[in-house]
Parts: sequence; C-alpha cells; structure tokens
Amino acid sequence: MTPTRRAEEILDEIHTDLLECKVCFETFSSEPRARRPRNLPCGHVICLGCVCSLSHAVSRHLECPFCRKQCGQGDTYECQVLVDLQEMIGLYFPQKKNKDCEKDLGSGVMRLDSAYGGWGPLINPTGVVVFGASRDVLVAHGGHQRVTGFGSRGQFLCSFGRYGHNSFEICHPLDLAVTPDGHVVVTDAGDRSVKVFSSTGNPVTTIPEFQLPWGVDVDISGTILVTDAETGTLWQIIMDFRHGVVSVKKAMVKDLKTPRAVACCRASGRIAVVEHLQIQDSSGDDATLTRLKVFNSDFILLKQMDTLSFHPLKLSISAITFNRHGGLIVADVNQGLVWSLGDVQKAPELIPLVREGLVRPVGLVATDEDTLIVLDAGDHTVKTFTSNFEDLYSDNKL
Repeated sequence: MTPTRRAEEILDEIHTDLLECKVCFETFSSEPRARRPRNLPCGHVICLGCVCSLSHAVSRHLECPFCRKQCGQGDTYECQVLVDLQEMIGLYFPQKKNKDCEKDLGSGVMRLDSAYGGWGPLINPTGVVVFGASRDVLVAHGGHQRVTGFGSRGQFLCSFGRYGHNSFEICHPLDLAVTPDGHVVVTDAGDRSVKVFSSTGNPVTTIPEFQLPWGVDVDISGTILVTDAETGTLWQIIMDFRHGVVSVKKAMVKDLKTPRAVACCRASGRIAVVEHLQIQDSSGDDATLTRLKVFNSDFILLKQMDTLSFHPLKLSISAITFNRHGGLIVADVNQGLVWSLGDVQKAPELIPLVREGLVRPVGLVATDEDTLIVLDAGDHTVKTFTSNFEDLYSDNKL
C-alpha cells in the first residue's frame, strides 16, 4: 500500500468519524453556516442546520438525538476544534476541501414552513409584498381581481383591482409595493401606468406616461421607485397620498439595460436593480443574462455584479430583496433557488437559503421576523420559509 493511498484512507476516516453530522450525514463546513458544527451541552456535536430543524418553533428547545437530553438553542456553541480541523485538512488537502464545499453549496439553510394559493386563487402571479403589522400578503396576478390578499396563515382576505383598462382598473400587473401608511402601488404594463390604491383597495390615482413600468418598491419615507424596462430608467415618485397628487416624478438613473426588479433597503437606503441583457451565445442563439446593480440613497452606483461574478453558477436573477440587516437576497429563476449575497459592499458571499421546494421563483420578501416569503410562478403559490440562524449568529446575519 502506497503512502498516498494510506493518507487518503486516513483522511476519509477522519471525515466519516469526525467531520460528518450524524443526523443529516452532511460534512461539517466553516463556510456555509448551515453546516457549521455546534456543541450541545451534553457533549454531542451536530450541524447548525440540524440544531435549527430539531428545535421547537416557539420555545426553540431541542432534544439531543443521541442521549435525549433537553437544551435550548442558546445553550449550543460552535465546536471550534472541528472548524480548525476542517480548515487544516483544507490546507493540506485542498482538493478534498473544494469537493466538500461544492457539496455544501447545494444545501439550503431555510426550510419550507407553509404554502398556499395554487391555480385558481392565483393565476400566473408576478409580484408579492407583505402588508401591515399582521404580516398579511398581497399578490399581483392574472385573475379577474388582479390583487389578492392572504392572511399570514394563507387564508383568503380580500381582492381588488378588477381587470380592465380604465384608470381604476388593472390590466396587466407586473409588481406591487406597499407604502408605510398602507397604500398599495401596482405597476400596470397593460396601460403603461402606475396605479395607487388605498389600504382597502379603493383607487386613489393613476400615474401615466411610462413605456413599460415593471418593478416597484417603496422606501421607508414612502417614496416610490419604479423601473421602466423599455426606456432603461429608474424613476423616483413622491406624492401626497392623502390627496392623490404627485409632487415629484423624476428619472434618477437613465442608462439601465432592461431593468426589471427593484428593491430598497430599509436599513441603509441602498437600492438594488436587476438588468436583463440580451446577448448571443457561442452557438449564435440569443440568450439573456442578468446583471445586478446597487446604488446608494443618492443613486450613486456602488457595485455591479453580472453572471461572471457568480461563475460557475450563472445566476438568472428574477427577484431581489434586502433582509432587516441590509443583506441582499436574490431568487434564481432558472435553477429554482434562493441565495444570500450578504453585504453588497463586500465580495459576494453566496449562501444557499432555499434549495428545494421551488419551481420558478419570481418574487421575494424578507420580513423583520427572518421569514422569507417566495412567490412561485411555477405552481402559482406563495411559499414561506423559516430558519432560526439569526439568534445563533447575531453578528453575521444572512
């Protein structure tokens, strides 16, 4: 037996006996946080993902799967010895480390909590937003009533914005947002306008003179941001909602390439926009790439990330949102995944948040309770994903 073969056998034995979670049988890793090793008070070690999945949703207590001793999530702590061992193995056996990292990259850290809607209640949905302190959900879709509201548990609440071409109707909604005072803003590509409704669904005003209004979001002060995919423009709209009067409508960025989704960070004021670029691939066929641009609150470009930034994953970004700490989250429509990019001021740190359960994600909302709401146009549903990682890593949020 050669020394090289002997070393490989010892390495495999270390991975099996020490560096593998005995609950999910995934390799521990210091990079994706879901697989970081955690010590339980009883002395057993499992990965962070299993700590969260085994914990009670309310009490956040869990039972050790090996000795049955009870403990709280807050009683667990990182097993630094195994983290150091993993890093040391990666130093001397980089090929093994890269293989494990590639495996971990496909493991989502959030789990499906609920799903509702379906064909009938929702028809070809295009936009989603959280509404009010109760965390109700509004969805823009192709039904007779273009906006449908659901309770936090998925129960039907209301619908409004009937189909039509009049100023108080909605023809072809693409996205929607909610202002701090409860007004609902809808981009209507059918008549090239932005429609504003009251919190009860009554029409307030129509803002005309767009070419192809697509994405919409509202900042913490109630200022509306709208992308026009045909003119390559990001608009800022300030209005008096009480009287239904537009005070300011100004093009803040004019050189975008088919901009669609837009999101405003409530924590920092930063603005993220997704561009869709038409190119020709190596075979000469037309292909679409997405590019992400991030601006500060004064609309100065801070960062630009295209497909090469995520090589070899080649993300096709369909929806974006910021979490409550300012971290950027994106939906990958082609692969049916949701990723965290972390702090946009730093190099993108891809962490898979949702790996399973999605067909064609087109809308995202990250709530203050660290719940992720995903609009899935593939099966016409709203899906809620949860995790408990924030309490364990309060200094490094998703």
